[in-house]
Amino acid sequence: MGSRGVFQPVGQKRLTNVAVVRMKKAGQRFEVACYRNKVQDWRAGIEKDLDEVLQSTSVFHNVSKGVAAKDKDLQAAFGTTDHTAICLEILARGELQVSEEERKMQYEHLFKDVASVLVDKCVNPESGRPYTLALIERALRDVHFNVDPKHSAKQQALEVLPLLQKHFPIQRARMRLKLSVPVAQRQEMVDKLKSYDAVIESSDILPQAATFVVLVDPGLFRHLNTFLQSTMNGKGRMEVVNFAVMAEGITADAFASETIHTSTSGRGYAADAHPAVPAHPNQPYATGQQPSVLNSTADAPTAPAGAGAAGTGLASVAVGPAGAAAVPTAVPRKNQEGSPVVYRGPISQLPEEHASRRERFAELDELQPGWQVELRSKGDSVEAAFYSPDTGTCVGAYTNARRMALAAKKASAAAAQ
Repeated sequence: MGSRGVFQPVGQKRLTNVAVVRMKKAGQRFEVACYRNKVQDWRAGIEKDLDEVLQSTSVFHNVSKGVAAKDKDLQAAFGTTDHTAICLEILARGELQVSEEERKMQYEHLFKDVASVLVDKCVNPESGRPYTLALIERALRDVHFNVDPKHSAKQQALEVLPLLQKHFPIQRARMRLKLSVPVAQRQEMVDKLKSYDAVIESSDILPQAATFVVLVDPGLFRHLNTFLQSTMNGKGRMEVVNFAVMAEGITADAFASETIHTSTSGRGYAADAHPAVPAHPNQPYATGQQPSVLNSTADAPTAPAGAGAAGTGLASVAVGPAGAAAVPTAVPRKNQEGSPVVYRGPISQLPEEHASRRERFAELDELQPGWQVELRSKGDSVEAAFYSPDTGTCVGAYTNARRMALAAKKASAAAAQ
């Protein structure tokens, strides 16, 4: 009786750790062996090298068993025996068999992409600041959000946003646009912006056209563009300044300046004994030292042409009592960027050349009295910065000031109850 050979198991299984693309044609099944995570890149046009996608240019009936397709079967099904051409057709039109690990990784990447879109395009409506990626991911899991591999990350982010708004304050960040329309149609443009609930940050009337800098919801961009093209006879112009307007934190230098000012104010120094103009525009004026604009021809020197009543950039300071240290009556002021300050003071006392701003900013005093505005000359335009009536610190643009004024009004109403 002859001895039987000992069965030696094969320790290495070939063509198993692969991604299989399968196609059924002419009643037979054809498969190609590909590298993991490369088929999707090939179909998306990211990967161009076929050798980086295919593990073998051979066509199989069964990849896991290593059964190669015969030439006569390839000729009958594809009309050719060129394996490379057949592999390209199977890659383009075949079904991809994805393993559980690959599917899990694909879902995790798409989930992070959705969260990243929300971070880039959404803000907290109360502070105007974006949320962190970790917070958005946790919120998506709390609402049991499941990604759909058939839809893009942006589309799914916009679809899940209303669901997130039911659980915590979040909204799409507004776009900052610069609009230019004929002067005769300025009021029509203002009415349209009000109907869109847009925030008009600034508006100027030039000899040729009226310009606006506004904040609008991104979903209204196409409607606004259509309105400009259809009603302005081709003379309307729209320019995107920022795709997503978000509040930014103060710089380290500004924080240090405010900290130093607060600490010195708490040491009992007599501010009235040594009146002075603050060196930093964010630093509040001492009591009785708010500057008044030289807006009358009797009190103000002749300003350059086109500069307006406050075009000198000077702020008058109250003179101390007799015997006190001499204080200059006019001190030129500039903001932190070196731009001259056209005006700083109460909103109600804005000069006539800024009457449109005075009417628009009057809402702040209605919500919370005591707001001050600073107009800064920056090139051909004038920018507005607002100072809180509570702390005297600069809060930035009109949107931030209005948000704080609304919060203060709600707080005072709650306290009254």
